[in-house]
Amino acid sequence: MKAYERLLKYVSFGTASDEFCAEVPSTKTQFALAEALAAELKELGLEDAHVDGKCYVYAHLPCTPGCEGAPAIGLIAHLDTSPDFEGSGCRPIIHEGYDGGDVPLGTSGRVLKNEDFPHLKTLAGQTLITTDGNTLLGADDKAGIADIMTALERLVNGNMPHGKVCVAFTPDEEIGRGADFFDVSAFGADFAYTVDGGAAGEIEYENFNAASAVWEIKGKNVHPGSAKNIMVNASLVAMEINSMLPSGDVPEKTEGYEGFYHLSSMEGSVESAVLRYIIRDHSAEMFDARIAAMRHIEKLVNEKYGEGTAKLTVKEQYRNMKEKILPCMHIIETAKRVIEDLGLETVILPIRGGTDGARLSFMGLPCPNLGTGGFACHGPYEHVTAEQMESCTDIIVGIVKEYSGKR
Repeated sequence: MKAYERLLKYVSFGTASDEFCAEVPSTKTQFALAEALAAELKELGLEDAHVDGKCYVYAHLPCTPGCEGAPAIGLIAHLDTSPDFEGSGCRPIIHEGYDGGDVPLGTSGRVLKNEDFPHLKTLAGQTLITTDGNTLLGADDKAGIADIMTALERLVNGNMPHGKVCVAFTPDEEIGRGADFFDVSAFGADFAYTVDGGAAGEIEYENFNAASAVWEIKGKNVHPGSAKNIMVNASLVAMEINSMLPSGDVPEKTEGYEGFYHLSSMEGSVESAVLRYIIRDHSAEMFDARIAAMRHIEKLVNEKYGEGTAKLTVKEQYRNMKEKILPCMHIIETAKRVIEDLGLETVILPIRGGTDGARLSFMGLPCPNLGTGGFACHGPYEHVTAEQMESCTDIIVGIVKEYSGKR
């Protein structure tokens, strides 16, 4: 079976996670896909495939004779889709021989445009898969699952030499919890690759250092007619706090390795106000400096308006995996070599976000990311091509063969 054919099957499962639910998994619908994948893995010969109580799918493909000394390689993708846009009821549309132009998405009124997605021209002549404009496609990360499954099928049916391959599909990655209950020890890999988003040939091993920051501001509300030198308007203090941050250090004005402060929500009255930020930077030093800057603003505000006016709570979320990948760069060099041997271009990009791989790397499992053949995730313009997915499958198979020492 081709990878894209598997994708078309997997997207029929609605698996959006829910950031407001504290249970694991955050949505029970993820279990349906997990159970189906475990059954499929068993059919492929991974006899220990199973779903645990937290909706993690684990399976192992034993090494072939003569490859006992090869490292155990992990392959990981996530089950859930983003809660940012409707994910259930997906009706994929296949555009064979795509001409590289703009694509109306069913009758939704939405159009996949070159103006918004310049890479579309490079996909001309391929089999493009889109939604009808009303849902996510779910290629993030069901394309990754499909690529891994197809690679496993090729390894098994092609009698290819390989070391031990460890497979895991995780829940709730989209809401930052995909590594929360990951059993690194039982997984048993020496290192791993997440297969999660991006074009064939992309490798990512740098991500943001990340933290959330919540400001709670207490005001002093008195009658406005007699408020002089007494009233403290919490909403205005909140505005003042935001004005003390660099106006250019926001997501809409930054790119590449540039970090930012992102005001994600705000609410307020005279009596009280709340500001919620996320803080991001690839540089650990700059990341720490950004947090220190917020701490300094807290000090200044409380000196000006009175102790307890502003309370800042910073929670670190994840760190840049680069520091854990650098000691074992063979993981990256091997992937690059395989990609180039396939006649593809290697593109190494920093992730302007986070990944399960970042947290897993700090849990003792070095874990960079490979592309899936998917683009424009988290919205109705999400799309893949069959050919890109096939190339991603080739890359996975090539890496496993490379590490077997018996190419």
